Amino acid sequence: MIQFRIQPDSEIPASTQLFNQIRFAIASGQYSPAYKLPSTRALAMQTGLHRNTISKVYRQLEEEGFVESLAGSGIYVRAQGHEGGSRLQSPILKQYPEAYKVVQQTLDELLGQGCSLNQARELFLAEVDWRLRCSARVLVVAPSQDIGAGELMVDELEEALEIPVQLVAMEELLAVLDQTTSATLVTSRYFIGEVEAIAAPKAVRVIPLDIHDYAKELNVVKNLPKASCIGIVSLSPGILRATEVILHGLRGDELLVMTSQPKDGYKLQAIVKRSEIIFCTDQASYSAVQAGVQIVLDDLIRPPKLIRCENYIGSQSINLLKRELGLI
Repeated sequence: MIQFRIQPDSEIPASTQLFNQIRFAIASGQYSPAYKLPSTRALAMQTGLHRNTISKVYRQLEEEGFVESLAGSGIYVRAQGHEGGSRLQSPILKQYPEAYKVVQQTLDELLGQGCSLNQARELFLAEVDWRLRCSARVLVVAPSQDIGAGELMVDELEEALEIPVQLVAMEELLAVLDQTTSATLVTSRYFIGEVEAIAAPKAVRVIPLDIHDYAKELNVVKNLPKASCIGIVSLSPGILRATEVILHGLRGDELLVMTSQPKDGYKLQAIVKRSEIIFCTDQASYSAVQAGVQIVLDDLIRPPKLIRCENYIGSQSINLLKRELGLI
């Protein structure tokens, strides 16, 4: 941060001293185009001037065309002449001034490496075009033995991304990739190694997803009385296997854990009749359990408590995926 000095015993007004110093910082390139000026609070602490005085200086700089104010964001140095004139008038640049600065820095680095402006433009456009084409086709990959996990991801991604998502069994992925070179593959981090091995020769982008941490659900389990019976219902057999291991590690033999997929009517009925609490990892499982409870409701002394778990995919992974696909 540039240090501005104000001489209190000078005949030149303090506001003029600050104005001239900021103008020199801009003219000398110390404050480059799109640079965000310090806040009035920060500059007041540095110079000892009142914030109203600094605001007056900023208004004067804006009136004379050196800077411009972006509502809710701050004061930015304006580009002059060959630097782009009124580029910052663009709504997208006003919305993302810091991102604009990153673009400038990246472009400077490319030019420093010997790229021409036309070559740099081709590099940017090629990457953007490739990502847009990848975004047009999103493939969720899961092994056939746990295709239910893929179904969970497809349901949640279609709702969150609001674009069509295709489910592909891992065993069929190579044949699918032989027909396309512009897809984005999405899979759970459980399966990322196998998917990347298949996709690597095809130079296709693969994005791993982290699953929900189930912290709230595990906290419920920690506080259950000994000898409680809990049910776990999920589309994914992989989730059911992992859950049994995790719960045994958490409570040992203190709890009876019963698991089922929503289509297994026999196991589902047993869970409904025996369990005090049933966790459902997805809407299909939750609906199946609700229907199962209604069927045997007259035979139940106390219906089980049903808990619909949060999304299978972690919210942070969803947001990262949106950015990768250009949907934010």
